Parts: sequence; structure tokens; C-alpha cells
Amino acid sequence: MRIWHGFKVSNHLTPCHIWKNNMRAYRVNEFNIAPTIALVDMASPKRGEVAVEIHACGLNFADLLLLSGRYQDTPALPFTPGLELAGVIQAIGPDVDGLAIGDRVAVFSGQGGLAEAGVFPADRVARIPDEMSFVDAAAFQIAYGTGLVALDHCARLQPEETLLVTGAAGGVGLTAVEIGKRMGARVIAHARGAEKLAVAQAAGADHLIDASEDLRQAVKDLGGADVVYDAIGGEVWKAAFRATNPGGRLLPIGFAGGEVPQIPANHLLVKNLSVIGFYFGGYLKSHPLVVRGAIERLIGWYKDGSLRPHVSHVLPLDQTDAALELLRSRKATGKVVITLRA
Repeated sequence: MRIWHGFKVSNHLTPCHIWKNNMRAYRVNEFNIAPTIALVDMASPKRGEVAVEIHACGLNFADLLLLSGRYQDTPALPFTPGLELAGVIQAIGPDVDGLAIGDRVAVFSGQGGLAEAGVFPADRVARIPDEMSFVDAAAFQIAYGTGLVALDHCARLQPEETLLVTGAAGGVGLTAVEIGKRMGARVIAHARGAEKLAVAQAAGADHLIDASEDLRQAVKDLGGADVVYDAIGGEVWKAAFRATNPGGRLLPIGFAGGEVPQIPANHLLVKNLSVIGFYFGGYLKSHPLVVRGAIERLIGWYKDGSLRPHVSHVLPLDQTDAALELLRSRKATGKVVITLRA
């Protein structure tokens, strides 16, 4: 190990390998204009930061919102999207404890994942086990972390309760199916088409509802839902809301259908319903110990074979446009991951 400009750097990489202007990144220069792959300057890690050689970056629906400036945490232009990544720590800034150069890690980056390297706050970094591939790790934190914290900490899902998951073959929906089943719930999966429903069934869903069906009636025929985990919004939310049992809890996780639902407060009162907002990035700031505990628990489930991320597409950085289109057109199931290293 050597010291370079005040911070530790790996012996087997020269400083220019990470920080010289030779790192490719997928750059958003203007909103609603196609991003470009460009060479960018890579900053040195400052106090409380680490530099990571990025091997894989998981894509999320939020990345599409970032490209248009509609995400709640959209950074100033220009920027590199990519909310979660996996790689190897190559340098450490001052006042970083518990991490070492060479550690294999997953990072909830918020931005910067679609690049060959980056500098990130150390408190966003989690070690990953040797048996976890970089592709799996890049597909892990947001989808599984959202599912477990939302269902366990927020909604208090109980064994034998009925969980309805909409968009059940998508990145966050599919993990909610897995986690709900792992927690002992009866899981109803809602998705479009036989192929996506089969993916949800393989993840543990007990009942399947195609998007072409009357969602409200189909759920009521199954006894109603105690907890709703909705990633679609719009008319799907309205139908799920009306099919929720008295005393039920609803989680509006996302609005992939494009319409943010309005919630009739009078119906909440009559049926004693609870609508619980949850945003993973926000919880990292307000409840970091809850998130850290959830990630540790999830990694334990991964190690014992209880969880296996479903990644439908793995593409290189120069095919990021095509990868994002898979999300936009809803042709992907589970996660789409971009690889940065061979």
C-alpha cells in the first residue's frame, strides 16, 4: 500500500488508472437529450470517501427519470447516472473505518454508477461475500432493500397475511414477491403476460393475476389484500386500493404507469387503511441503521440460498441506451445490469 496525495491507494494500480482522464462514463449533458459516453476526470477520495473500480451497475426506473430531470434527487448537469453499483475499493480517504483496499463492495451511489470508476461516501458502501458476483451485487441493494424495509419495517407484514404485488416481474416487484414469501405471507402477483407471471411464480407467488384481468375483482375473489406493494400507480393503484381489506396497509413504491395516484382520505377513514410512503434513498439519510440492518439480513439470506437476484439482461456500457429502453418498454424482467469490466 502507498500514500498518494494524502490518501491510501492500492499497490497494484497506478493513480492514473483511476483518476486520469481516461475513465469512460455515460454522461447526461442536457435533460431529454440522448446521453453520451465520454472521458471524464475522476476525483480523488476526500474525507469519509472511497474510490471504487466499478465492475457492474444495476439500472432502475429512477434512471429514466434522471435522464429527464424528473427524479426527486436529480443532480446538477452534467452528471453520470447509475444509482447502484458493485466493484472493488482502490483508494480510501481520511477518516474511513471498517473498509480496506481490495474489498469487494456494493454501493448505493445515487449517481455515478455508469462509469468505470468513481468516488463515493463510505457510509453508502457495504461489503459483499465472495460467493456474490458483481452482477448480482449490482442488482441487489435497491430492489431487495426497498422490499425488506418497506414490507417489514414499514408495513409490518405478518405470516399468513395476503400480500398483493403489482408490477411483480419488475426490478422491485419481483424482490417483493421473494421477500413476502420468505416472511411467510400468501403472495398475489400482478403482471402483464404469461412470461412475466411465470417469472413471478418461480419467485414464490401463490396466485397470479394478468394485467388484462379485473384486478379489483380478482383480488377480492382471493379474499382481498392485507398489504399492497404497488410499483405501477394510476388505475392499477385504484383497483388495488379498492381490493384492500379493512385495516390494510398500502405502499406506493413507484409510478411506472406514469400517473401518481390520488388517495381518497374518506376511504382511508371508512376502512381504517394506512398508506405508507417509502423511499429507499431517503431512509438512508433518516434511518441509516434500519437500512444497514436490512442489507446485512438480506446478504445473509443470499448466502444461505434464500434469495437469488433475477437478472434478465447484462449489457456493456456502450449498450446503455438499449438497456434503458428495456426498462422503458417493460421488456425486462427482474433487473438489467451494465458491466464495466470483462
